[in-house]
Parts: sequence; C-alpha cells; structure tokens
Amino acid sequence: MAQRAKPDIADRLLVIGCGMIAREVLAIKDQLGLDHLELTCLPAEFHFYPDRIAPAMDKAIVQAKAEGYRNIFVGYGDCGTGGRLDGVCEKHGVRRMAGPHCFAFYQGQEAYRKVADDDMMSFYMTDFLCRQFDAFFMKPLGLDRHPELIADYFGNYEKLIYLAQTNDPELDKVAEAAAVLLGLAYERRATGYGDLTAGLAKAAAKVPSAGHAETG
Repeated sequence: MAQRAKPDIADRLLVIGCGMIAREVLAIKDQLGLDHLELTCLPAEFHFYPDRIAPAMDKAIVQAKAEGYRNIFVGYGDCGTGGRLDGVCEKHGVRRMAGPHCFAFYQGQEAYRKVADDDMMSFYMTDFLCRQFDAFFMKPLGLDRHPELIADYFGNYEKLIYLAQTNDPELDKVAEAAAVLLGLAYERRATGYGDLTAGLAKAAAKVPSAGHAETG
C-alpha cells in the first residue's frame, strides 16, 4: 500500500506562530494537506505585551535551528513590535506573514488597507478572542468585578467588529453580547482565514521535498 513519507526534520516546515492563530493554522494544514507542516506557538498573551514577541521569537528560532529545522516561517504580522520582529526575521533569514497584525491578514491586506482609516475607532474580535473573551478581557481587566471600568478601557471605541473565521452561532452570540456589554455598535465580517491560507501555502511550497512520498 502506498504511504505518505514522513519528511526528515530538516525537510519539514516549522511555523512559529502566535498562540492566537494556532487553531486556524492547524485547520489550514488539514485543508491543504500540508503534512510536512509543524506548528509551535509563543504565548497568546503576548498580544498584550508586544515587546516580548521579538526576543521570544529570536530564542525560538535559535532553538528550532539547533533541533535541525531548516525551513521556518513566522506566523505573526508585525503585531506592535515596531519593526523589531522584522529585525529578528532578517537576522535568521526567515519570512513572516505580511502585514501589521492578524486583523489585517484575516481580512486580506488589500481589503484591510481600504478600511483601516474607517476602522480606527473599532475594536476587533476574532474567533479566538470570542472563545477567550472572559480569559483575555473580563478577568485580566477586572471588568467582571468592576464593570464601571469599561468606560475607561473602551470609551474611545465606537464599534466592535467581529472578524469571523468560521460560521459558529455560539461565537456570534459572544461577539454580539460583548458589543452590548461594551456599549459599542456591532458589525460582523466573514473573513475566513484571509491571507493566512495563501501565506502558509506559499511557505510550504518553498520546502524542497514537500509532497514527496514513498511506497511501502
């Protein structure tokens, strides 16, 4: 029976990504049949601490290369690092997802550029942030105990925009309830995985032995 070969570690693609997009990367891996793609993630909480991303990525790439990985792709936009992540990528000769952040590449870079100015006062949510709304916002910010702080944290926003990667009524309910709670207008945009799909496919295609198979 024909069996798909498991590539040597040097011939695999390692995606070092943000924990906020882990589920989506794995979904795309399955959709595209990228058996040679592996994923490791930095903590999703770095979303709140962008100064930690570049040094953590530097260490992660050094470790991955020490383990034998030759093909590495960074699953981040700039994500508030002010170009420091690009410096790490250049240092190690690796590429990252194009764009400023996941909110941009989920919508697609061209689409995002068209709405960026209008969305300046909007609070973005994704599938991940809907699933983790309590853990990422309510509890850390103390809003579950002190709802009066909502005005302090969200008073400058006008709208909550849910960038939906999937069609999940339960996540829709979370996003809608969050908008009500925060006192914001609500908009849902069905983005799917946006440029993340093409970005991963392109990175995977650059791996020399990708797709090779053996019989056994």
